[in-house]
Amino acid sequence: MNDKTRREIFARLAAAIPNPQTELHYKTPFELLIAVVLSAQATDKSVNKATAELFPVADTPAAILALGEEGLKAYIKTIGLFNSKARHIIALCRILLEQHGGTVPDRREALEKLPGVGRKTANVMLNTAFGHPTIAVDTHIFRVANRTGLASGKTVLAVEKQLEAGIPAAYKKDAHHLLILHGRYTCTARRPKCAVCPISDLCEEYTKT
Repeated sequence: MNDKTRREIFARLAAAIPNPQTELHYKTPFELLIAVVLSAQATDKSVNKATAELFPVADTPAAILALGEEGLKAYIKTIGLFNSKARHIIALCRILLEQHGGTVPDRREALEKLPGVGRKTANVMLNTAFGHPTIAVDTHIFRVANRTGLASGKTVLAVEKQLEAGIPAAYKKDAHHLLILHGRYTCTARRPKCAVCPISDLCEEYTKT
């Protein structure tokens, strides 16, 4: 795919999605971090339902530590893998207090050292909380990138690297959410809505078929 086509794709996505942002509910970087950790293999809707009860009670590392692991589980037990997530969240809260003064670091290396935080979560935090032009490749972005031809790869990291290299500079900050929302609501895994897709004529898979 050439640069002109990439620019046109992102121009159309930006026009179709004028306010691209996460659908997780949060007020602070810490709340976002907790929500993203909880969102692994879970829907944003289920996470938002749980955090709507959790955050009014505990919205800081110290407050969540005060709940304890069992107390935290009571708020997140409707979310998949809640046992391991509770364990990770308690551990990361302790590290934030002991090593970062209770604040969420804005550096990849420090983020990835937190329990329950891998490269994808770190990229989400860097982009959404701190405005870095990073791409967190989830299942939606992986699918959209490979289908459209924006990036082709068998691994998440391969797709991430190609996207970082190929996305026009003007769209790098918003590209993460543009691609996620396009994949979530238009370029769906089953029965993609090609008839109403704003970039179908530029999509390599659609034009081949």
